Amino acid sequence: MLPTEEAGAPQPARLTRPVVLIGFMGAGKTKVGRIAAQYIGCDFVDTDHIVERSAGKSIPQLFAEIGEERFRHLETEAIEHALNTHGGIIALGGGAATREENWQLLRRSGAMTIYLQASPRTILARVADKGTRPLLAGLDRQQMLEKITSLLEQREPWYLRADITLPTDNSLDKYGMADTLVARLKEAGISAAESHRTS
Repeated sequence: MLPTEEAGAPQPARLTRPVVLIGFMGAGKTKVGRIAAQYIGCDFVDTDHIVERSAGKSIPQLFAEIGEERFRHLETEAIEHALNTHGGIIALGGGAATREENWQLLRRSGAMTIYLQASPRTILARVADKGTRPLLAGLDRQQMLEKITSLLEQREPWYLRADITLPTDNSLDKYGMADTLVARLKEAGISAAESHRTS
C-alpha cells in the first residue's frame, strides 16, 4: 500500500505545475530537489523513497529479490501516486525516464520536466564510494565508469525529452544548483500557489 499524508499535517504550497526532476544516478535530483523545494516552500518527494516505504525494503534489496523489471512496475505506481498526491518537486529514479508509460503519466499531469545533466566522470565521482547503487554493484572504478558511460548513452535520448536541460558539471555546490533550478522555474512561470488544504 502506498504511503499517504498524515491527517491534519500542515500542508506546503502547491506549485502552479508539478516539477519533475529526471537524470542519471548522482546527478543531484534528490539533494538539489529537496533544497529547491525548501527555498520555494513547496513539498519534495523522491519516488525511490515511495517505493521503499511501500515495499518496506531498500532499492538494492528489491533489485536483488524481485529483479529490475518488477521494480520498474513498482516505480511507475510510485510516480502515479506522487503526481496525484504531491504538488511540489518530484525526483524520479535514474531509469524511470526510460519507460514510455512514465512519460505518458508525466505528460497527462502537465508536469514540467527538468533533466539534471552530468557527465560520466562527474557521476562516477559522486557515486563511486556510496556502495548502494544496484547497477554498479561489484564493479571497480574503471568498470563503473564504463558501465555509467554505456548506460548514459542509452538513456540520454530519453532524458533529452525534458522541457529543460540543466547541466550540473560546473563547480556549483548543491545549494548553488538549487538556486539555479529555482531561477529556471521562475523563468518558466512556475511559482508556489496557495495551499490545497484550508484550515
